[in-house]
Amino acid sequence: MRLNENTMLLGKRVVLVPYTSEHVPRYHEWMQSEELQRLTASEPLTLEQEYGMQRSWREDTDKCTFIVLDAEKWRAGPSPSEESCMTGDVNLFLTDLEDPTLGEIEVMIAEPSCRGRGLGTEAALLMMSYGVTKLGLTTFEAKIGQGNEPSIRMFQKLHFEQVAVSSVFQEVTLRLTMTEPERQWLLEKTSYVEEKPYRDELAEPR
Repeated sequence: MRLNENTMLLGKRVVLVPYTSEHVPRYHEWMQSEELQRLTASEPLTLEQEYGMQRSWREDTDKCTFIVLDAEKWRAGPSPSEESCMTGDVNLFLTDLEDPTLGEIEVMIAEPSCRGRGLGTEAALLMMSYGVTKLGLTTFEAKIGQGNEPSIRMFQKLHFEQVAVSSVFQEVTLRLTMTEPERQWLLEKTSYVEEKPYRDELAEPR
């Protein structure tokens, strides 16, 4: 999505940056993991295909993605590479043509050492806040494999409620409708977040 190509969101535990070509090698390395393929229902891609996917994420109007950086590593300096700070990604799919206010959210913390530290939770909160304030979203859905208990619990802590179970796809669907109280809760939870321009020198050719 072009909208976020020059947006950086700074949280306490994570920093969200646009998915650029410099992130692809590390991302491709992650997705060779059979565990991550299973959890994300993904097929392994070649490196060339992964670069193609990155370009489509940048161009497509119905997909918004950020790479999740470990804020502790990112702030440690001096000038650590983003690739060395990468922990996962967070995505929004705006695929319901009849309801442009609905976004499907996905969070992946790919680095095993970074799991269980609250990075996924904060990444989800930052992305939800971005979806509400920048994309006009009022409903979020998360589709999660039935065996992925940590992810299900995380979204339940974020006020999502289970609305469906698919035995065919072995997944549960959780939903959060942004009523005014939920919107206020979300904006208060993310009031500390800083939004800054992404590094201009990394802006990719159009």
